[in-house]
Amino acid sequence: QVQLVESGGGFVQPGRSLRLSCVSSGFNFGTAYMYWARQAPGKDLEWVSGITTTGTGVFYEDSVKGRFTISRDNAKNTLYLQMNRLKSEDTAVYYCVKTVRWPTRFYDDDIRGQGTQVIVSS
Repeated sequence: QVQLVESGGGFVQPGRSLRLSCVSSGFNFGTAYMYWARQAPGKDLEWVSGITTTGTGVFYEDSVKGRFTISRDNAKNTLYLQMNRLKSEDTAVYYCVKTVRWPTRFYDDDIRGQGTQVIVSS
C-alpha cells in the first residue's frame, strides 16, 4: 500500500523559510517520479515542483523558481521541498505526489499524501 506522509508545514512570516518532508513507503521510491503540488484556499490544486528518479532533473512552476528547491534522498525514501523567501501567495496545503508520468504537471489520478498546511502571514 502506497503511503506518503508530509510534514514540516506551519505558520511563518513573509520572507522566512520552511522545509517540507515527505516520507514514502509501500513502493520502490527510488524508481518513482515525484512532485509537490499545492492547493490554496478556494483554488484548484496546482503543480509546484517535480523531480526525476535520481534527482538529476528538477522542474519548477514559474512563481517559485529561485525560491524553492526540490530534492530527494532515495536511501531514506524521502522527498523534500526547501521553501525560501516565502510570500503570502504561497499559503496552501502542500501535497507530496507520486506519478508514473514525467513529473511536470498534476494529474487527477496521481497518488498523493494527506498534505501539510503552510500559512504565510505577517
